[in-house]
Amino acid sequence: MVNEEALAWVIRTRDSRFDDWEAFTIWLEGDPARAPAYDALMAQDAELDAILPPDPIAMPVAANDVAPTRRQAWRWAAGGAIAAALVATVSIGMMNQADIYSVSTRPGETRRIALDDGTTIELNGDTRLRLDRKNLRFAALDRGEAAFTVRHDAGDPFRVTVGDAVFEDAGTVFNIVHTDKATRIGVSEGKVIYNPEAEAIALPAGRALADDADGLRVMDVAPAAVASWREGRLVYANAAIGDISQDIGRSLGIRVTATPGAQAMRFTGTIRLDRDPARFFAGAAPLMGLSAVRQGDAWVLKQGSTKEGNAPQS
Repeated sequence: MVNEEALAWVIRTRDSRFDDWEAFTIWLEGDPARAPAYDALMAQDAELDAILPPDPIAMPVAANDVAPTRRQAWRWAAGGAIAAALVATVSIGMMNQADIYSVSTRPGETRRIALDDGTTIELNGDTRLRLDRKNLRFAALDRGEAAFTVRHDAGDPFRVTVGDAVFEDAGTVFNIVHTDKATRIGVSEGKVIYNPEAEAIALPAGRALADDADGLRVMDVAPAAVASWREGRLVYANAAIGDISQDIGRSLGIRVTATPGAQAMRFTGTIRLDRDPARFFAGAAPLMGLSAVRQGDAWVLKQGSTKEGNAPQS
């Protein structure tokens, strides 16, 4: 598998038009065996025509189009001579990505972005979004939560990439949550198309989509509940406590986990946000049928509502 991926990258990087050095860097750093495999194949440059496969190779690429420009910590001191020699080339390639920029928020922080095309994007806490200065109809949500109020243009639809998925607007207000385990979208106005070039699932106002360990599914959602975090409340219909705990942590800027028993529980209702964690959990935990225990700078949700559940623990 490593050799197949390395060969794919050799083919790509030999192309004079190749400029995706950031994705190449991410691939190299993902496994210490990749740089030596790449070097060995690159050393056979004169013999590549003999080893090229007759069928196309699935190229390993970074998610969400072009990755954010950032300084790399080069760690190829041994077994990666050719890779190390590419540092200067990578730096030049990264300069071509100057039009892609990131907007991030810290946990508990929110931010509003107004694009020149009339679209507004509101970021919840612990969120990173990438935008393109030359393409105002593009966004990539790398993590966190963002609410989009899009100015519709049928000839130039606004698209949000989230991992391997694409959401295309059709005159829309919608909210997306993206974590390492799940992606959720709710639509409050207009319509969103999920993966227009593949499944093409239409999500009109009042519909939501989730893609997680349980698979891909579509469900109803109250339009007023979509992006309710902007109004200081979290609204749920049969939501998993595991998802809710992440939403709380993102909105309040605190670490929240749940025991396995609590994670398996579900909740329907409205939770009012409060910047004081102790006060928040004193009301929210019993509402969900849980207790909240403070452990250091984190909070743990457990099964069973108790009056003492939200007391700080030493």
